[in-house]
Amino acid sequence: MSEGQQHDEGSIERLVQGYRRMMERLKAAIEEAGEEAKPTLEENLRRAQEKAVELGELTREEAEKVAGYLRRDLEDAAHYLEDTGSELAQWLRFDLELIEDRLLDMLLTVADRTRLELAEFERQMQRAASYHTGEITGPGVLRCTTCGEELHFREPGHIPPCPRCHGTEFQRVSA
Repeated sequence: MSEGQQHDEGSIERLVQGYRRMMERLKAAIEEAGEEAKPTLEENLRRAQEKAVELGELTREEAEKVAGYLRRDLEDAAHYLEDTGSELAQWLRFDLELIEDRLLDMLLTVADRTRLELAEFERQMQRAASYHTGEITGPGVLRCTTCGEELHFREPGHIPPCPRCHGTEFQRVSA
């Protein structure tokens, strides 16, 4: 493994950990605010992003990337829950027992809050349509748009090229 590859893997792990920490901060902010003072998801995400930069966990550029990945995943989950009335397990498309309890709790809290916010301005938002190699995604299943190969993520992770055709664009698969 070359030094460049080690650096890349370290950078990817840094982004994955940043994703997880931002999700934790979003959940904490939502729980703290309660129903009375309703800062928007966008405000809470901005605060989580600033905290990651302030603590030196991520650079400003990395924090913006991770916030974008997190926003995309939460919007996608919220749209799915709103459109189908289904459970989060169907969006994730695998057994919830395989996801650690803490991560599941964060996803449920933040996705539900996101769903509520999306209902208020549904027509103004476009669906997060595609996922690309090099980005970070939350748990779930992504399907290669070129060959149909499915990638299963049980926790936040880096999206690699398709193992079958080396494609770089994916769609989220929901049950």
